[in-house]
Amino acid sequence: MVQYRDGNYFSEFEKNIFDILPGLAYYCKFIPSKTDNPYDYSLILEYASKGCMELVGISAAEFIKQNKNVLEHLMTEDDVKRTHNYSYDQVREHKSYEMKYRIKFASGLLKWVWDIGAGDYDKQGNIIGYKGVIMDISEEKFNELELQEENKQLKASIEQANGLGRIIGRSKAMQNVYELIMKASENDMNVIILGETGCGKDLVAKAIHEYSGKKGDYVPVNCGAIPEQLMESEFFGHTKGSFSGAYANKQGFIAAADNGTLFLDEIGEIPLNLQVKLLRTLENRTYTPLGSNTPKNSNFRLITATHRDLNQMVQEKNMRSDFFYRINVLEIHLPPLRERENDLFLLVENYFKRKNAKITLPLKVRLAMQNYHWPGNVRELHNFLDKYLFLGEDALKSLHFSEEDSFLMNLTANTLSFKEATEEFERQIIMKSLSQNQGNTAKCAECLDMNLRTLQRKIKQFGIK
Repeated sequence: MVQYRDGNYFSEFEKNIFDILPGLAYYCKFIPSKTDNPYDYSLILEYASKGCMELVGISAAEFIKQNKNVLEHLMTEDDVKRTHNYSYDQVREHKSYEMKYRIKFASGLLKWVWDIGAGDYDKQGNIIGYKGVIMDISEEKFNELELQEENKQLKASIEQANGLGRIIGRSKAMQNVYELIMKASENDMNVIILGETGCGKDLVAKAIHEYSGKKGDYVPVNCGAIPEQLMESEFFGHTKGSFSGAYANKQGFIAAADNGTLFLDEIGEIPLNLQVKLLRTLENRTYTPLGSNTPKNSNFRLITATHRDLNQMVQEKNMRSDFFYRINVLEIHLPPLRERENDLFLLVENYFKRKNAKITLPLKVRLAMQNYHWPGNVRELHNFLDKYLFLGEDALKSLHFSEEDSFLMNLTANTLSFKEATEEFERQIIMKSLSQNQGNTAKCAECLDMNLRTLQRKIKQFGIK
């Protein structure tokens, strides 16, 4: 027998349905405020389904006897006012409400619940009651909060660490990248990673996937390495006999990334005809393999990357504007190695550590590396270090210094004494920092972690203007 005080709020059929729902269906009578404050209203529980026992451990009959809204008394204090005022604002405007809040029991047990409901009104449109369903979402919510807490602790530790996961660097430019990685990992928005070749865009994409807690696979795709005539088949898959050479059914990249992450590197290489088909897939997460008439679903998260100027590609009609805006929701600009102050030798140290190589670079090599522009970025750095392990200082010949850079040429010729090299090294660093800070000595001193007076003395000593 369904328990309710008075009034036929639901039909017997509805009550029977409510009693088998995985949650608590309810009806509360609305008691308007007697003061000038409309939020002073109260609710009295008039009906509760059998799910009441499973949700709160109390029978519907006992719940109703309390002659009040028992759930508000079970809520944590900071949730009460928020939900009380929010639900009234929604009902007053004849809108439904949706709330997530915590209920706490005398035993100390805490549950997260999802409350979905709407108002009940008389013929004049006045509120007379609230009706809805409450479901237990504790497992889902606690998993979400656990991941958020892990990410929160990770954010707090990033500034003291030498990097994030397999990404090495503690420069300010990389700190900004880490912050965006963590922001991206907290939701499923489409992300585009912009940066020069060799910066490590794939590592950023993999980090977003790992910290987002995705259960599916990380599927990296180099769009520039796939022949155009095979792209559609590679992305959407195909059925046996759909074209010459299709000897069996094949799963595509989109299917492989279900519940995971699809990373499309060099997104600018995708032709216009495929952009149209990918756009449809991005809008509804459905696709149809070649040779099939049956649409399939894939709940993937999309991350793209490129070194090209996509805005220019849109202007030149080499990329569809609707496709560009769909993939470009959150931009992460990955800085080139030459703009990552003090990260160079962290990367060197990490490289030698992975190679189990106990090597100390001589001053000549360190100075040359410090003043080289690394157009190939981290990839070029690793290539140089590979050569250094075999060739030693002769590996410097593989770095293409500009001829007018007399300092670097002197280093190569090994004509500087230790004192001269050290002073020239300081001068170069100060000049570079002054240039980056538009000549502001105070900012320069802060970036170099140097006393301002010391900096001014060295500027005078080295004749820097």
